[in-house]
Amino acid sequence: MSVRPYFLATLLALTACSRPKPLENFGQVPPFRLTAQDGSTFDSTALRGKVWVADFIFTNCEGPCPRMSGKMETLQREAPETLRLVSFSVDPARDTPAVLAKYARQFHADTRRWTFLTGERAALNQLGTTAFHLQAVDGTLVHSTRFALVDRKGRIRGYYSIGSDDPVGQLTADAKRLEDEPQ
Repeated sequence: MSVRPYFLATLLALTACSRPKPLENFGQVPPFRLTAQDGSTFDSTALRGKVWVADFIFTNCEGPCPRMSGKMETLQREAPETLRLVSFSVDPARDTPAVLAKYARQFHADTRRWTFLTGERAALNQLGTTAFHLQAVDGTLVHSTRFALVDRKGRIRGYYSIGSDDPVGQLTADAKRLEDEPQ
């Protein structure tokens, strides 16, 4: 018997094992229309065909929000320029477009890539609970400290906690994987 077929079979098996497991599908983000930091209407169709990261924050938070926004700022610097970032407010009563614009400047947001959104509490609550499965936007200001990675088809493909070792590194790697997926 020839050794070559066994070698090739082993090599193929090892190659198959080294492929990363596909990212899960946690559900579809429904269409939405909210208000951006510049006061314009932001329609989710602007994200169609783009890989993006979402988080839920509020601007006067003294807890995890500045840390989350700092991670988003790092993503903006380190991730491919095609990656979009979206921060949803959990405090729409206070987070007006002007307040969001000021907050965006604090984190050097390139608003061509990173959008801060506010709007009706009911719409934000729908996104926080039903779409992203993260939290209610109900006036308590209790919110998730996870980021959600969304693919070009609007499907949530991963969650990343600020408490993990390197959420930015993992998000960047997974975003690149999604960018490389065939459409």
